[in-house]
Amino acid sequence: MDRVTIIGSGVAGFGAAYKLHALGRKSVMYEKENYIGGNAASFNNEGFIFDVGPHISFTKNQRIQSFFAKNVNNKYETLQARVNNYWKKYWIKHPAQCNLYGLPKDMVVDILLDFIHACKKEHGEINNYEEWLIASYGETFAKTFPMQYGQKFHTAKAINMTTDWVGVRLYQPDLKEVLGGALSSDTPDVHYVNHFRYPSQGGFVSYLKPLPSITDLHYGYELIEIDHAHKELKFSNNKSNSYCDIISSLPLPDLIPMIKDVPQKVMDACKQLACTTCLLVNIALDRSDISDAHWTYFYDKDISFTRLSFPHMQSPCNVVHGTGSIQAEVYYSSKYRPLNITLNQCRDHVISDLKKCGYIRGSDKILFCQAKTIPYANIIFDHNRKQALKIVHGFLDKIGIHSCGRYGEWGYLWSDESFISGENAAMKIIDDKGRE
Repeated sequence: MDRVTIIGSGVAGFGAAYKLHALGRKSVMYEKENYIGGNAASFNNEGFIFDVGPHISFTKNQRIQSFFAKNVNNKYETLQARVNNYWKKYWIKHPAQCNLYGLPKDMVVDILLDFIHACKKEHGEINNYEEWLIASYGETFAKTFPMQYGQKFHTAKAINMTTDWVGVRLYQPDLKEVLGGALSSDTPDVHYVNHFRYPSQGGFVSYLKPLPSITDLHYGYELIEIDHAHKELKFSNNKSNSYCDIISSLPLPDLIPMIKDVPQKVMDACKQLACTTCLLVNIALDRSDISDAHWTYFYDKDISFTRLSFPHMQSPCNVVHGTGSIQAEVYYSSKYRPLNITLNQCRDHVISDLKKCGYIRGSDKILFCQAKTIPYANIIFDHNRKQALKIVHGFLDKIGIHSCGRYGEWGYLWSDESFISGENAAMKIIDDKGRE
């Protein structure tokens, strides 16, 4: 009872454990799987290492940088990010809005005219992501590129989304940058990820591997019920444990139904929270010269995947020597784009489209191919999110459950932000105790 209970061994869960350990507080951690990491886990398949979706560390936070580096004994790769885009057989440097050179002339002219018009126009109140895109880039560019990509990535149309998540993710160039990128391919790198780090061995989860020693970690404990009135947890292995203080990194739509006596208003609000599901296809080929970019964005509706990344370019230890690897992301959501294919069908579509885009040649040998489902991928910032989240978080605060991480805060958190989210949840408990 004197230990803080942590549910989930992902980045946020270990952020909480780390902060508690640093402050001299003990913790017990429950993990339903037999491995750590959650959506930051990594797996070795026949000598090929794939993370659960693309993961890199590009944090500017010096403390987190140093912490991750120490956890891998300073054995990491430092890489200058190379990112590009694919649209109708055109390869475009990223971000596309200031790298228009080489696109069809008539389209470039229309984009420039629209952009200039958008710069001069008073747009008034911006009510949704679609309006923000048109105000920022003009109608031609907005409808051809970010609105198309956004619907593939978020599954929701831009008009159904807010702009709460945008931040630095979409670069906003000035007219000089746009004109320069339309006239020449020689442009500066302005993507918000310029350099990144990645563990030399073991995949992204290696950043977490020393951390189980700072907590009492129990594998195979899948939480199925929280009795907050009696402060008791029940697990699928027929075991139960009491708790005093609790931190959860579970997705809110999983957490809320586990809690006994949840008000209907809270259940209804929880059902309004939308998130994408990712069908991930991991492929290894018998050559390494697959791509010049670390990752690529795809805009065409008839291309199944939204983004490709290349794990062998993050670390040579991610593959067998002389080979290469591809990770493809295909997104669905129950609310906006219901899943209508099987994993095998998704795998076949991805392979076909990789051939169409020139990634897989007729002479290539596929050494490994795996398709898997990631139930929770990206939070959808639709117009229901803010009010629903206020109700859900208000209820959790009332019953003393501290929710953290991407799926606990229900936000667009990167790995460093998720770790800090866990730390903040731990500090909330410490501060609350101090006021008692």
